[in-house]
Amino acid sequence: MSLEKVHILPTRVTPEVFLNPEGIIKIKGRAMDESREKVPEQITNWIDAYLLNPADLTKVIIALEFLNSFNTLVITSILRKISQVLQQRKELVIHWFYEEDDIDIFERGECISSTINIPIEFSITDNIAGC
Repeated sequence: MSLEKVHILPTRVTPEVFLNPEGIIKIKGRAMDESREKVPEQITNWIDAYLLNPADLTKVIIALEFLNSFNTLVITSILRKISQVLQQRKELVIHWFYEEDDIDIFERGECISSTINIPIEFSITDNIAGC
């Protein structure tokens, strides 16, 4: 059974999530929901299956206009899990987009990078929605 693409549409409080078995993971929008206790099962199940046969290059794109403390933990958990591709001698690139005046999102990204000990490429954008 081959791994399928997953596209989770955004809501007012949850980001859009796009999971592509060709090695692209994108999380963008607003991450402010606090009603869950952990990473959504659909995402963790997909990552677990992806890790069985990951692409040679896994590219993660994070483009958030709002990220609260709870969802910082969720993003950290997702990135920590997907970083297991490195143990398989695969390449991992994480792009973190933030708007120039949004120092909070930038600092949360830096904190996550140091927590999971994986470099993140930071890029300023004029339009998070366009990432």
